Amino acid sequence: MPGSAIGQSVIFLSSTPPEVDTDLLVLPVVEGEPVSQTITGLDTVTGGAVARALSSREIQGKPYEFFLTPVLQGWRATRVALVGCGRAGDLNLERLRRVATAAGLAAKQRRVGRVAFVHRVPEGVQLPAAGAVQAIAEGLILAAFNNDRYKSEDRSTPGPDQMLVVAAPGLSTSQELERAVERGRVLGESSNIARDLCNEPANVLTPSVLATRAEQIASEVGLGIEVLDEDEIARLRMGLLLGVARGSAEPPRVIVLRHEPAGAPATPVLGLVGKGITFDTGGISIKPAEGMDRMKDDMAGGAAVICAMRAIAALKAPIRVVGVVPAAENMPGGRAIKPGDVLTGASGKTVEVLNTDAEGRLILGDGLWYAQRLGATHLVDIATLTGACVVALGKAASGLFGRPDSWVEAIRRIAANTGDRAWPMPLYEEYSEQMRSEIADMVNTGGRPAGACTAAAFLKEFTGDLPWAHLDVAGTAWADDAKPWQIKGATGIAVRALAELALNSETWK
Repeated sequence: MPGSAIGQSVIFLSSTPPEVDTDLLVLPVVEGEPVSQTITGLDTVTGGAVARALSSREIQGKPYEFFLTPVLQGWRATRVALVGCGRAGDLNLERLRRVATAAGLAAKQRRVGRVAFVHRVPEGVQLPAAGAVQAIAEGLILAAFNNDRYKSEDRSTPGPDQMLVVAAPGLSTSQELERAVERGRVLGESSNIARDLCNEPANVLTPSVLATRAEQIASEVGLGIEVLDEDEIARLRMGLLLGVARGSAEPPRVIVLRHEPAGAPATPVLGLVGKGITFDTGGISIKPAEGMDRMKDDMAGGAAVICAMRAIAALKAPIRVVGVVPAAENMPGGRAIKPGDVLTGASGKTVEVLNTDAEGRLILGDGLWYAQRLGATHLVDIATLTGACVVALGKAASGLFGRPDSWVEAIRRIAANTGDRAWPMPLYEEYSEQMRSEIADMVNTGGRPAGACTAAAFLKEFTGDLPWAHLDVAGTAWADDAKPWQIKGATGIAVRALAELALNSETWK
């Protein structure tokens, strides 16, 4: 596996700021907080630098502000940094995770060898201690990610050698906080592996290579894995997946991952299905050349499922989970499907293909069918599915569709806590009517109106009566611009949300 994604560690330390031996001690502050007074001794050990910065408004506590100063005496840390969290009322787990990532990126930029982030609770802030230290650990690990593995020179620093999450003694039991930090490390690391997969060029990451990578990941954490080749896919009559793959010289694969812990109940069985299009030209309905290079990340949903399954196994989720990733390339070869063709899925449903660039929903249809065949009782599919979802929600949130409302709400709540924000979208009957075909059971596109909703309505037809949710991550899987908490490139969207869904099954099963 690529070295930039794994190998970083983060450790919990029960201590007070003066006692932490580190190169950089990070202290989060909120707007308007007189931090030089509330943190005993801080102004003295920095020679009055903190008070001067507050007085001059160099540091105000606004989100992601970063103020760095040497420690002149008294504390074991070499330098202290104040990082802004914004208003106290806005400081939730998502903001704290981003603040920790921003601090980690600033430390990496300065080539800091050892960094410690202090979890402190400013007045007016209420956060669960375990959730807070987990979010900090995730943020620090996310900051350690680099996306420059193909550069021959001018490569980024790999990040700090040592990362600590520090909490005052008595805040909670050390054992509980240690477990929370380890959970954050695994989730952050799994998100980074997904980012690595999505950043891979399509000439490297073909469907068969994606399957090999999945096998490597599964072997490290004890996941069961099976890879279906094109002959087995044909035997199962997955005509939708085979149709999409027909135009490419690269054969399709179906990656099946199983987490079956000893003593787990027979139900629920969580089924995760991820779109694994390793490159999408649009097929015969070819995309514009501008921006097509980004289509290497059209397997972000598949990467999310593979890496969420990694975290689920490593953290020993108490329920059975099955992950299904149908993988293919969508190419305009001589054997490619054409607009007007009719395909038959493994479920027996027939689809008239009006646009070959609406291929993700086709392969997910066969994937959802197979997850049910493997015993799934609750379904979640995830895909970079529609540009229409980007138009609706921008890059601030993923689209969330499904039924019943209780299942959708459980996923929305968990996604919000993990920083993988998702916004509920409608599934009105009219959207299904747009998908009716004159010659087959349905068409694969309902046109421009409500494009994200009609795509979800298409997928609903392959879910039976099971609780089901669809995450459209077309806008959130890739960062076009760097943010204080996010470098450009793949984001690792939904890895944490899907893993926490399994880890928190008591809230929905």
